This record gives sequence, structure tokens and C-alpha cells, in this order.
Amino acid sequence: MTSIDASLVALRATEIRHRISAAGGKDVKLIAVTKTFDVRAMVAAFDAGCDGVGENYAQELIAKAGELPIEKRLPMHFIGRLQTNKIKLIAGLVDVWQSVDRVDLINEIAKRCVKAGTSARPQIMLQVNATDELDKGGCKPQEVSNLLETANAKGLEVAGLMTVGPTSNEAQSTQRSFRLVRKLTDELGLKQCSMGMTGDLEIAIAEGSTMIRVGSALFGQRQ
Repeated sequence: MTSIDASLVALRATEIRHRISAAGGKDVKLIAVTKTFDVRAMVAAFDAGCDGVGENYAQELIAKAGELPIEKRLPMHFIGRLQTNKIKLIAGLVDVWQSVDRVDLINEIAKRCVKAGTSARPQIMLQVNATDELDKGGCKPQEVSNLLETANAKGLEVAGLMTVGPTSNEAQSTQRSFRLVRKLTDELGLKQCSMGMTGDLEIAIAEGSTMIRVGSALFGQRQ
């Protein structure tokens, strides 16, 4: 795994916040995507004042969680493609499941994370495929409402919607997809709208993102 320089991460986090502000963003959460970087990236994200860390792979998350000092722990967001058989392995480590896009995932998260006798509700975000690309995760926009109802019925808290911009990075396509997801977020009365990464965060914020997921702009290029 690639190592990182904590002081450089702090500087880059400040630069990202300037980008957020310049794009008109207010109270936008910065999720540090730490996949392929070692546990020191998680510590650096904490020290830089990030709002959470994002991981894509279950086994990598498990390995790093075992090394992370508890006092340096940020809310853990799982942002990768989810498999039902991996949920039980990381259920105790994940605070927000950002890539929920089908009923079987909702059912499994509810099975593993809803605790009888407590009022706490596991937090998820519904991932929307707003670009109609076959290789992207996410439900179709017209499926979101039914998934929301199912999640609520199972005792989960749907914090908001999440999406990934088009692979092409073409500005107009990116703007259209983000605008669609923000519109859905508002129509459903949800609070969070997770969209925007290193290359398209300005467009995402202009379209109403409340949460961006940034890796390379914080930690440098991955190996």
C-alpha cells in the first residue's frame, strides 16, 4: 500500500476546503477515500479534520480497522460495490453504508445491524445510477422510492442518496446526472446528497452536493 505524508494531507485538505468554498459550498462533508493507502491515511484524515473515511473493499477495511487507534477513528463510510456475503464481516465497522442499490443488501444490513431493544437505526445511502452506464453500481432513478420504503420498513435510516459521475467526465453529462440526483433527494425529503470526487467536485457542489468523496486530491495518486 502507498504510504502518505500527514502534513501534506493537512495542506491538501485545506486546499480542498478552499475549492468547496469557491464553488459555493457550505457545510459540505469531506469524506477521505483511503482505499489502497495504509492505516496512516486514516490517521492523517482524522488529524486534517475530515468528516469521515471511505473504504471500497471489505478485507482492506478489516485489516486497517485492526490497526487504527480508537482515538483517531472517524465515521466509516463503505462506498464500494457491496456483496451480501461481505456485510456480516464488516457490520461492526461501518457507520454509513453509501452504496446500497438493491433489496437484498437492505435485507442483509437490517439482519446484521438492526439491534433489538435499541432506538439506533443503521445509516445507509441509496446509490443511484444516474448515467445509465452498465458498469456502474446504483439503482435506476425510478427505483429509488421503493427502495426507500423498504429500507424504512426494515428499520434502517436512509440518510440520503449517493451517485458517481459519468466515466467520460464530460462536464454537461456530469452536471445532468448530479442535477437529477439532487432533484430526487429533494423530492424524497432526504438530507444528504453524496456526489463529487476529486475531478468533479466543483460541478457536484454547484448542483447541491452535501458530501464529497476525495482520495487522490488528499493522498496523491494510487499505485
